[in-house]
Amino acid sequence: MMFAGIFHPPQRGCRAGDPGRRLVRTYKGLMIVIDDSDSARTNEDAVVVSPINRVRGELHMPGDKSISHRAAMLSALAAGESNLKNFSSARDCVATLECLQSLGVRIVKNDARVVIEGSGSSGLQQPTHSLDARNSGTTMRLLAGILAGQSFAATITGDDSLRARPMLRVAEPLRLMGAQVEVAANGCAPLRIKGRRPLQPIRYQLPIASAQIKSAVLLAGLAADGVTTVEEPAQTRDHTERILPQFGARLTRNGNAHSIQGGLPLHSCNIFVPGDISSAAYFIAAAVALPDSDLFIRDVGLNPTRTAFLSTLRAMGANISVADERLEDGEPAGTIHVRGRALKETVKLDVSDALVSSLIDELPLLAFVAANIGCEMKLSNAKELRVKESDRIAATVENLSRMGAHIEERLDGWRLYRGSRLHGAHLSSFSDHRIAMACAVAALVATGTSEIEGARDSVSVSLPEFWTLLESVSE
Repeated sequence: MMFAGIFHPPQRGCRAGDPGRRLVRTYKGLMIVIDDSDSARTNEDAVVVSPINRVRGELHMPGDKSISHRAAMLSALAAGESNLKNFSSARDCVATLECLQSLGVRIVKNDARVVIEGSGSSGLQQPTHSLDARNSGTTMRLLAGILAGQSFAATITGDDSLRARPMLRVAEPLRLMGAQVEVAANGCAPLRIKGRRPLQPIRYQLPIASAQIKSAVLLAGLAADGVTTVEEPAQTRDHTERILPQFGARLTRNGNAHSIQGGLPLHSCNIFVPGDISSAAYFIAAAVALPDSDLFIRDVGLNPTRTAFLSTLRAMGANISVADERLEDGEPAGTIHVRGRALKETVKLDVSDALVSSLIDELPLLAFVAANIGCEMKLSNAKELRVKESDRIAATVENLSRMGAHIEERLDGWRLYRGSRLHGAHLSSFSDHRIAMACAVAALVATGTSEIEGARDSVSVSLPEFWTLLESVSE
């Protein structure tokens, strides 16, 4: 199946009745067709994207994926009924809900509202089968922290991509706390966890900056007999630290060290999940790159550990303002307003060290934006990108090279040189939702049409509504 042309007239050979193609249905300028040709049968999940003039309108993003994971898990450990509003539509978060249900948690989901009847800190039940985290590293690693403090054994697995991602980094601190954690011979999933209650409190220094590992240890610390402390080398996303007190946990911070008191019961609460700023980033980037754009994104998360992308775009000359700032259950939220205008081609982006962790989800997208305006970008100390849903360093370099950018792959990043604007090309999502959406943004601004393999369905991992939302604000 293909999406042909976002706000683009049907091309020759794409009309209903043409040999080898059958029109399914049409939106305004966006055609979904089934292509029966030989080439299409090997590329059923491709999306064809044509350039547009501008992005204009108003969006409300589905709930933040990171916050939704944590809200669901803590609701399951709390006593009583929790109501979660604007819960993420991401396939990753569905995996979390399904895993919790397999642990005996009662969950009712009605669109973006999720009601969870908590089982209490020790009320989870041993699953009858392996827990399937699908493609979600957050589900696997955070749930491992919870299972470490339970009095039963469980196995967590996932899809091919997730089973290729490193898991020793979460197993090691949980073993220090007294849980038995086995991984595959290559250090990856499946994880086989035999929990212990109470766990041994520890003071653990993270070898790499990782919000997921930090969160796993803090969640395990809820079941420890004493105070557990995690110290990170650089600040990472702090959603876990912000949401734990909402459920009654006792958490303190001293610089980059976070301590949690174990053995305290959690209580239920009602949580509104702000819109996902990592998903909003793709629409922001499109509006920034297309002059005369005018885009509002309402009720979106503005957590300062997630807004480095906005700061970086502003440094490149983007016109981005924020209004209606407020706290929503411990999380900053507000409205982002983007006005498109010409960016600074002379900017040289140098991203390394602490800035990498602040931009980790947006780094491929930032490279596409930089290439679109012809500015230079040097990325280093970002080897973590190689163990995401795809090798995002290799995927970014290959796709940008296909679009005519002068970019060199480095072991821990890339070097993008100033050059000509991008042209349409045959691209690949590498079955990675963030690569698919970054390619789409680049294709909207590039000269000519691009085809992105594997892009139609892969976006569902984080934003199933991506193509519909993009169509709604494209002109």
